[in-house]
Amino acid sequence: MYEVEMKVRAGGDDVRARLRDAGASRSRVVFQEDTYYDAPHREFAETDEALRVRRETELGEDAPPGVEAVADALDDGAFDTRVTYKGPLVDDESKTREEFETGVADGATMARVFAELGFSPAATVAKRREFWRLDGVTVTVDDVAGLGTFVEAETETDEAGVEGARDRVADALRALNLDPDDQIRTSYLGLLLGVEEK
Repeated sequence: MYEVEMKVRAGGDDVRARLRDAGASRSRVVFQEDTYYDAPHREFAETDEALRVRRETELGEDAPPGVEAVADALDDGAFDTRVTYKGPLVDDESKTREEFETGVADGATMARVFAELGFSPAATVAKRREFWRLDGVTVTVDDVAGLGTFVEAETETDEAGVEGARDRVADALRALNLDPDDQIRTSYLGLLLGVEEK
């Protein structure tokens, strides 16, 4: 499975109004905390791969918009945990990459498994994320701790469908008066670590 994604910086409230005006529907609001790992056998920054453990919990409709306020209010037992591997980017026009993800019952145990195998935590990214649907594309409004507000448009496809999926994602951004040419291909982790865009 390939995830085809474009991400741009955008002001949150204005984008939310544009989403409503475009006929998008908001499906849920979550808090996500992503811990990224370094591998003992290769440098993920050089190979453009990522391995993360994501803790996620649903928020109510009245959850505050800032990510820091949300993070402080959560209790540790409220999280679902998933492990994700992201392969290198496969094109120069979007953030398209092969991705594998699965749920785990206990995030602390998964972290211990990684530690025993020599993987070490590199950094943690925390965000409040709103999921919207617009013309078959998932659009998220992300309030990211330490970085600000971003809009991601994405969809999944097989290898043969990447080009058409990329066009649909770009069209969704244009419907929100956002320019796909302004996309940021650097991950939130890379932005936090000051890594240059690829």
